[in-house]
Amino acid sequence: MLRGLLLLIAGLLAFPAAAQTPAAPPTTARVALETSAGRIVIEVETGKAPITARNFLRYVDARRLDGMQFYRTVKVADHFGFVQFGVQNAPARIYPPIKHEPTTQTGLKHLDGTISTARFAPGSARGEFTISLGDQPSFDADPAKPGDNLGYAAFGRVVEGMDVILKIFDAPVSPDKTVQGGFKGEIPLAPVKIMTARRLPL
Repeated sequence: MLRGLLLLIAGLLAFPAAAQTPAAPPTTARVALETSAGRIVIEVETGKAPITARNFLRYVDARRLDGMQFYRTVKVADHFGFVQFGVQNAPARIYPPIKHEPTTQTGLKHLDGTISTARFAPGSARGEFTISLGDQPSFDADPAKPGDNLGYAAFGRVVEGMDVILKIFDAPVSPDKTVQGGFKGEIPLAPVKIMTARRLPL
């Protein structure tokens, strides 16, 4: 009986230490975009793509995406292409470029609903983001290809509101409008506005 009592006391003494063990940090975050076309929720892979995810969340937390638009739609086929949104290089909203995280490094793929950071040369990505409609392996890094084969940096996916993304994608585009002289034939006639972009509680 004495032995049993001693074991019980030892267990009780050890319990507070076990209870105080810090929980592992979350490997994802969720962001809600409240838009003029409806709500979109994005799961951000902070563990797999830390640099690219942190960049996106920086724009969210500073509220620099509030009031911005889905300003570009690239339609390759039915439910295949991408939509693009971001700060459009506005001087008061843009942060410095970030290091490129290719999909060969993160393990993420450009599947239907994947969000990635638009770029020119690797390492030039800043505050423009694309959401894929349909699986698009051509956006993934491929070391077997010649030239710039590092693809876009995927960092999450849409987990709620793909119907809203499809609504944006299917909306009419202007044959003449451009953004800073580019993207002719890809500018929506009535761009969807992002009212707010906010992190959701875990």
